[in-house]
Amino acid sequence: MGCLPQPFKRARKAPHPLARVHATQSAPLGISGLRGNLTSMPRVLVVDDEPGVRESLRMLLKNDCDVVTADGVDEGLRAIVDTPPDLILLDLVMPGRSGFDLLSEVATRDDPPAIVVLTGTRSIATAVEAVQRGATDYLTKPFDVEALQIKVRQLLDHRALEHEVARLRAKVGGRNRLCDLVGSSEAMQGIFDIIERVARSQATVLVVGASGTGKELVARAVHDLGDRSEQPFVAVNCAAIPENLIESELFGHERGAFTDAKERRIGKFEAADHGSLFLDEIGELAPTVQAKFLRALQERCFERVGGKESIDVDVRVIAATNRNLESDVASGRFRADLYYRVNVVPIEIPPLADRREDVRALAEHFLERARTAAGRGPQTISREAITALEFYPWPGNVRELENAIEHAVALADGDIVGVGDLPASVVRAGVSEELRDAVRSGRVGFEHATRDFERTLIVEALENSGWNQTRAAERLQMTRRALKLKMDRFELTPPGTS
Repeated sequence: MGCLPQPFKRARKAPHPLARVHATQSAPLGISGLRGNLTSMPRVLVVDDEPGVRESLRMLLKNDCDVVTADGVDEGLRAIVDTPPDLILLDLVMPGRSGFDLLSEVATRDDPPAIVVLTGTRSIATAVEAVQRGATDYLTKPFDVEALQIKVRQLLDHRALEHEVARLRAKVGGRNRLCDLVGSSEAMQGIFDIIERVARSQATVLVVGASGTGKELVARAVHDLGDRSEQPFVAVNCAAIPENLIESELFGHERGAFTDAKERRIGKFEAADHGSLFLDEIGELAPTVQAKFLRALQERCFERVGGKESIDVDVRVIAATNRNLESDVASGRFRADLYYRVNVVPIEIPPLADRREDVRALAEHFLERARTAAGRGPQTISREAITALEFYPWPGNVRELENAIEHAVALADGDIVGVGDLPASVVRAGVSEELRDAVRSGRVGFEHATRDFERTLIVEALENSGWNQTRAAERLQMTRRALKLKMDRFELTPPGTS
């Protein structure tokens, strides 16, 4: 490293303490990611009027940091604006403006860098004042090389950790929702990313997923995040409209076009002009309508049923289906050219059973919505109820979960939604699956699992019967005496009794 002039003092030769930072640029410390560049090094700004000090610090740190130097406060402030540093090594006593001036200006910036004040041994009181005014730490001259390196490493590590924590908090706290979509699973995070990117374009989107997975919510998110958000969002359920009416529903009709056409009526395409048209279950379109729809999609124009005037529209089409359209194309049920037109950007939503980590967030979201609609006060879901929900397979997907929470809110008496408030089918299947999983993994034995399952069923029957033992015994198809024996065995007593 060559000779180190004052204010440095030589320390024993040791491995470079900053080498670990350099060697792990993409490691959990995350220093290299502060500016989003995986190959960049942390940036250090040295502000000192002594050329020897600036050069010595640059040589000392250059292998592990991007070192920028400035001979005074004004040049230092320009460097901060041009290339924001992660750490500043700042001399307080300089000709012209002092280091306190730079310290004051940096303190007002968003996400200010760490600042280490460099001071002589006779100016420790000044350095302490600088720390009180916002500096991170101070070092006295002459510097111990190893102490300086360790201090720089610690501050850069700490700053990187702060940035990583902020990033993770934003991801966990802010990214579990996008518009009305809820989910923190890897699958939903990927869907959120696609929605945000495709929303900025005008590409046609095909949302694929089983019934109840939230296909329309995805379509609305694409619309709401795009530049058509202030324009109409028109939804059509192709499966709910009779085949003989779907063409008129989509394209409108002229007066007298057919028996009941007593006046002109605009269709959904025309109503969605400048906005978005959402075609749910597009796979249910009749072949005759598919041809006209393809032309409207390609040419952005159509004629009303019974009309001759060509109507131009500016519409973004978002389609959805729970069918396998590729199979329908192979069988001739769905036009191949239309399939390729609507399948420009596919978004596939997995069933809720494949993303159980989303169940809790969804349940809490639906609880808030249901209890607000019912005019109820604040409510929470018990840990046992959450466990039952997480183990239930949800064949009806998110829609079934929403219905289950509405059911629970309607039955819950207090501020806690318990297992007994959930639909019986959810509890039985959820608890059964939970116990099977526990037995398979070896966490509990067969006898223990059987006992827990039996106890859960009895508690559920008692709660649903208002703790009336006769009615609960009838639900369980056993005698009241047998039920009482099991209650004694499990030490079950009605709420409020000792």
